[in-house]
Formats: sequence, C-alpha cells, structure tokens
Amino acid sequence: MKARGPAIAAALALVSGPLAGQELRFPPGEDARFHWDSFEALKSQDLAGQRLTILGPWLGPDKALFDSVIAYFEAATGAEVTYNGSDNFEQQIVIDAGAGSPPDIAVFPQPGLARDLASKGQLAPLDPATADWLRENYAAGESWVSLGTFPGRDGTEALYGFFYKIDVKSLVWYVPENFADFGYEIPRTMEELRALTERMVADGVTPWCIGLASGGATGWPATDWVEDMMLRINPPEVYDQWTSNGIPFDDPQVVAAIEEFGWFARTPDFVAGGPNAVAATDFRDSPKGLFSAPPQCFMHKQASFIPSFFPEGTVIGEDADFFYLPAYADRDLGQPVLGAGTVFGLTRDTPAARAFLEFLKTPIAHEVWMAQTGFLTPFTGVNTDVYGDPTLRKMGEILLNATTFRFDGSDLMPGAVGAGAFWTGMIDYMGGKSAERVGADIQRTWDTFK
Repeated sequence: MKARGPAIAAALALVSGPLAGQELRFPPGEDARFHWDSFEALKSQDLAGQRLTILGPWLGPDKALFDSVIAYFEAATGAEVTYNGSDNFEQQIVIDAGAGSPPDIAVFPQPGLARDLASKGQLAPLDPATADWLRENYAAGESWVSLGTFPGRDGTEALYGFFYKIDVKSLVWYVPENFADFGYEIPRTMEELRALTERMVADGVTPWCIGLASGGATGWPATDWVEDMMLRINPPEVYDQWTSNGIPFDDPQVVAAIEEFGWFARTPDFVAGGPNAVAATDFRDSPKGLFSAPPQCFMHKQASFIPSFFPEGTVIGEDADFFYLPAYADRDLGQPVLGAGTVFGLTRDTPAARAFLEFLKTPIAHEVWMAQTGFLTPFTGVNTDVYGDPTLRKMGEILLNATTFRFDGSDLMPGAVGAGAFWTGMIDYMGGKSAERVGADIQRTWDTFK
C-alpha cells in the first residue's frame, strides 16, 4: 500500500472515527428514500485497522463519486480504503499483477482483461453464493453471472467478476416537439419502429441521422448497431458464440444482423444525406440534425453519453428525449439491452477485499451514487426514486426491465478485430460491399489469432 500523506490520513480518521457521519454525503437516517438498514447492517463487521487498496479507471468527478460511496463502507466497518484512479489502468494492472504487487481489488472497464488475469491465476474466484445472489437480485441476473464467469488457470470456470456501474447503449434519441408536430408515437416493437421509419418518409421527412466518423476509430458506431441487431434477431447464446468466434463472422446469423443495420443506414430515403454521408459524418455531429429547423432527421441511435454533444442548454426530457430500441414482437427474445460497465475483481484475496464486494451487494452502495450523477444499476433492490434526475431514472428502468444484458461485443473481441477489422468492415459495408463479403473479411483477420 502506498504511503498516505497527513491530510489523507486525517481524512480517513474522520471518516472511520466517531465523527464519520459528518463526512458522509447523505447523513444516515435523514432521507427516507435510502435503504439505511443496509448501512446499519454493515456495522456488524469490525474491520478496524484493516487497509484496502482499489485500482480503477475513474478519475476526476467519477473518482470523487466513488470515494463518496467508499466513505460509507469505511464509516460502518472501520476499514481504511485507498482508491487510485489511472488513465493507464489496463497497462498498470497487468504490470502490477505480473510483479506480484497488485491492489486488493481491480475495477476493470470491460471484462476481457479480467478474463485474461483469471486465466493466469491472478484473480481470486468470488464466493459461489455470489452467483446465486446475482441471479436473484440483478435484472437479467443470469446475464451478469455469464459475463463475470471465466476459466481459471486450470481451465475450471468460476465467477470472478462483479459488475457495478452500468451504461446503456440501446437508446434512440428524438425531439418530442418534432414527434408531436407530426403525431408520431413512441414505437414499442421493432415492427413499429420500422413502420414509423417508412411513415416518416411518406410524410416527406428523413427518419434517421447516422454518423460513423471518429478519427482513427471511424466505424465504431455501426458496430453498436450490429450488436443491438444481433440481440434482436438471435438468442443471446448466438451473440455469445459470435463474440468468442464460436460461429464465424460470415455466419448467416451475423450477416443478417449486419443487413438489419443496413435496412436503416443504406436505404437512401431513411438517412440524412443518404448512405454516402453516413461514413463521412462525425458521430459527434450526427445528432445535430435533430435540432435544426426544419429537422434534418427525427431519430438518432446512440448510447447514454450522446447528450454531451447536443446544443448547449438542451434539457433532456423536454428539448430532447429517448426511448428503448425495441425488440421484435414476433421473435420472443424478450427485452435485450446492450451496454457496458465496470467489473470488480479480487486481485488480492483478503478479508477486507471480500467484505467490500459484499458491501457492493447492499442497496446503499448503489443508492449513494444513484442520488448524484452518472450511475445506473441493474440491482432490483434499490429505490429508483433515489436517482438524481429523471433521465437517469428512465435509463435505470430500461436496465431493470431487461430480460437479457450483453456487453458491447467489439470490446469482447481481440483488439485487431473489435477495434480494427470490425470498424473498417462497417465502412466498407456503407461503401457498398455486401454483408457476406464484409463478414468474410473480418473473419480472415480473426483467423490470424488461431
């Protein structure tokens, strides 16, 4: 553990000492929306004198928010916790684990690296009861068990990862005033979304804005489209086979998902500027068409971060809003959600580290961050009224209503595929190459890893 400066040591003493309640963001017991009983129950664990180190990707405001959650664990248990954020986390954790000096807990921004460390024996399996807890307490619980289960050094699979803080990608953004002007209603099924797209064209307006340009990462927004479509035309097991190359990229099930994206993006009247403009339009600029007068488009599919690129002063829920990218009614695949999130793993198996992961199973560990900003959870035991704003609450409800959750597929693939051939393949597809040829090209890249 790194040496603490006097100021940090003093702050920790305040948090874990008799005045700890004054240091907490929300004083225990004052706001009845919180599950304070789960905080009080933590006090049965006496971890006084035990120190815990956590390394993760959160810096700046996110670090401050996570520290505000950690404070409740410290106040209840007496443990001292140091969280260090790094913008070089992926490299740092590999170096530290390889050198035998890892933190107690690592917070991975995606599960692929956690899987790698588990295969090297550098992660400790979680308590087997945690898998049952996830199934019972997280919406689409089996999905979270599957995402956090990896083979260990001996090849035996076990649960190594606990997901906490989730992002949602299966969103379609629109301007309510534009919808109201034409009498459009929010589509509840993919069939209705397709019908709405065609109706907009018949009404003389353009349904979609799509932009794939992103400098060296050009093409990535199309991969999110394909991943969402994979989950809407295939069972989740097929999605898992695809992201692990259990089925090839030119499998008919994958080709069909690429063509589902193509129905929206390659039909000339469906997209602002026509298909030729899609690859050239920067993804940060593409939603601006929603706000032009007259509108250049009426819908834009993108993850929860995109309001950062809306015009200054845009109020979500008034000037712009979103709806869940719906599933097909006739395919009986439930309500799949595509997203991302951070996964906690034990890089040193200590009592304090295991106690902290147990803390993450309490409502208060989620509600403290929910009540502030930038946090979504699939934990069904929280009070959603705690969410800091209506937008987060609405996104949280989408997550809680999910029957299947799957992680961004390109992040689960080898870098040369998910952050290389898949991106460029989508640009080739928008340039007119067939989905079959694109899939075969991407597969050839993946074959070099075998």
